[in-house]
Amino acid sequence: MLRSAHFSASDSRACQDIEYDPMVDSPSLRCVAWSKAHPLGTEFAEVRVDGNLLAARGVAIGSAPFPYRLDYELETTSAFVTSRLIVTARGNGCSRSLDLRRAISGAWEETWSEDGENPLLPRRTATDLGVLADALDVDLGLSPLLNTPPVLRHGLVRREGSIDFAMAWVSVPDLSVHRSPQRYTFLRTVDRRSSLVRFESLAGDGFRADITFDAEGFVLDYPGVGTRI
Repeated sequence: MLRSAHFSASDSRACQDIEYDPMVDSPSLRCVAWSKAHPLGTEFAEVRVDGNLLAARGVAIGSAPFPYRLDYELETTSAFVTSRLIVTARGNGCSRSLDLRRAISGAWEETWSEDGENPLLPRRTATDLGVLADALDVDLGLSPLLNTPPVLRHGLVRREGSIDFAMAWVSVPDLSVHRSPQRYTFLRTVDRRSSLVRFESLAGDGFRADITFDAEGFVLDYPGVGTRI
């Protein structure tokens, strides 16, 4: 039977910053938040880690191509492999929702809906889910939190080397799903509490960024995406 970390009512009442220790199989809850200046945006997430499982729920505010609000919930199975992402985007008279799931077999499925019309949003069509067969993770656009599961799985905050991934990348705020090949490379330990990991897109667009992670695998600074508040 698959297990996933989950939230209880007490989690909502008391969110503490409890350090994640991968050697201890006990649940911990922490709140993390990021902001960025250009374009203006912010994100807040409650994250529960239970051994090698992670669950999170968060809200993000974006300003481009129009002001929007994003609400999401993420669940993983063992080894921090994604099992489900539920996300809703609202703004400018339109609401879109996506329920993206990965089965233990590796098959992906999606359910999505739309309410209202927004000329600034591209028309969304059904995803070619077959191209995601080798993806273990989702990557929610502009969210620093979604860099955490693959980094925790491979211990990249302290282990040298490069790891290539295929991601189910969800662009925002249109919530379209794409296959995104990516590479993470450990660069160096900055100090006792942080490390530098290089992110590279392998899709031919030339994008790369050197991301600072804390010792628990959460982003401290992702240039152009978010800085920890």
